[in-house]
Amino acid sequence: MQHSKNIGVPLMNLLKLKGVPILQQLHLEERLLRTSSDNWCIINDGTTHIPTIVMGVSGKPAELLEVNSVLRDGVPVIRRFSGGGTVIVDHGTIFVTFICNKDTVPGILPYPQPIMSWSSLIYSKVFQGVADFSLRENDYVIGTCKFGGNAQSITKKRWIHHTSFLWDYDTHNMAYLKHPKKVPEYRLARGHLDFICRMKDYLPRSDFINGTVDAVGSQFSVRPMDLEAVESSSNIKFAHSSRLLTKQELEAAAFQAASNKVSL
Repeated sequence: MQHSKNIGVPLMNLLKLKGVPILQQLHLEERLLRTSSDNWCIINDGTTHIPTIVMGVSGKPAELLEVNSVLRDGVPVIRRFSGGGTVIVDHGTIFVTFICNKDTVPGILPYPQPIMSWSSLIYSKVFQGVADFSLRENDYVIGTCKFGGNAQSITKKRWIHHTSFLWDYDTHNMAYLKHPKKVPEYRLARGHLDFICRMKDYLPRSDFINGTVDAVGSQFSVRPMDLEAVESSSNIKFAHSSRLLTKQELEAAAFQAASNKVSL
């Protein structure tokens, strides 16, 4: 895609990745959020084949995970720097992230709901004529089934909105996640597998990625970037806050979960 220099059109750096480990992606995103002044769209087409659980910054493993199963099977658990819920990701997950200055998108207030509403307009273009896409509360849905989970982090001058899309998933992996205490109203009493759907049932993987790039290009002047160049361009020392939870932390969570059951 050629970078257009149209006056008045904001510039968006586009970084397309393939199979980058989710922790590496989170580290990159946080660094760009906090040390760059550019706008970024990052698309990571799948992560590693090893399923990995990613929790929001305030997530509590004892409440969100079947911790004994996680420990038994050695499933990695990451606490990310942004808010939002808990997801389990692997090579069937597609990640799309927007990192923007607060004044990049005219009329968008720097709060989660306006940011999500704006992003849903991007994806409405991707799914137009393909599926019954909409934003329901904090989720992207097709019909009444969730296929995209969102999280944000908002700083003084910038914000990040990142989404994990379920292009495909292994039903076995969903058993590592507990039914959360707080659920969207539209979920009703549905179990996890009745609540989610696979994007691959509606459009090819490449169509979603290409459609997203085209939709971004309708609002921004897009400049393709290279990961190696991006990672080597910054000499700023930066302490990432996304990290893997230790075995000791998960064992403590398992003990807490067992204690909670006894107290009930």
